[in-house]
Amino acid sequence: MSSVENIIKHRHPEKVNKPKNPHMRKPDWIRVKAPTSKTYNQTRKLMRDHNLHTVCEEAACPNIGECWSAKHATVMILGSICTRACAFCNVETGKPNAVDPMEPKNLAISVAKMGMRHIVITSVDRDDLSDGGANQFVRCIELVRESSPGITIEILTPDFRDKKGSLAPIIKARPDVFNHNLETVPRLYPSIRPGARYFNSLKLLSDAKILDPSIFTKSGIMVGLGETREEVFQVMDDLRSADVDFLTIGQYLAPTSYHAPIHRFVTPDEFDEFKRLGLVKGFLHVASTPLTRSSYHADDDFAQLRKARLAQLANV
Repeated sequence: MSSVENIIKHRHPEKVNKPKNPHMRKPDWIRVKAPTSKTYNQTRKLMRDHNLHTVCEEAACPNIGECWSAKHATVMILGSICTRACAFCNVETGKPNAVDPMEPKNLAISVAKMGMRHIVITSVDRDDLSDGGANQFVRCIELVRESSPGITIEILTPDFRDKKGSLAPIIKARPDVFNHNLETVPRLYPSIRPGARYFNSLKLLSDAKILDPSIFTKSGIMVGLGETREEVFQVMDDLRSADVDFLTIGQYLAPTSYHAPIHRFVTPDEFDEFKRLGLVKGFLHVASTPLTRSSYHADDDFAQLRKARLAQLANV
């Protein structure tokens, strides 16, 4: 067994017997430089010193060098092991460890040391917990805000499927942005996101806005998984029906040859078209590029989001 297969067997036992997908050469517009900066290494050390996980590392994000060099990191709470086995995701699948009660405090300390202006907090799926991990999100929001007054907080949550009452405490803690990704079009859910349900995720976003109409809501999808343009347009309409403010669209990149295959590389011109159409449909902000990820340039995007809402209110 090769070293790659050993990694797959450890992190994704459900994928180890799947056939390998053929390699697809990345186009020039999708390539990034390897991380080498001093600030990148400092950010990495800070995460390790405080026993924190990041989705940047666990999901093999291509933007990690750029983001960490700018002291932007998306912290992944509730451990590093997910109870789901999505076909696109590189986060380890298995039985999670107990929730770390020191995690919110360690996060708050790290954020203060980094002097962050905007923090994105996400998590693995924790179907094993009665609240899906909602209380840990609340504690993280409270302690980060306490230790770093003035910071803006964005959370990227799981779907809390079958965890009634989990959403309300999070919204009550008043994050500045509530994000939950649809990830793909509904037709592809059985193969790409089998543990989730499209309309459950859509309802979560709608409920967040109903609970607090002033909160910014956000969602994202990947393209290049085999969806059609018309299906992407329908997802946009569905999200606007749920009153979602901000949409991100990025190219799917398979973490390994055992994950869902890349069907095609979407061109920059197509991403530009998605952005134009999304703005026409009424999103306050749309980030749509090949390398766009849910938290890529999140601080700058939040500033644009707030500016767009102010302009919208001025025209009412």
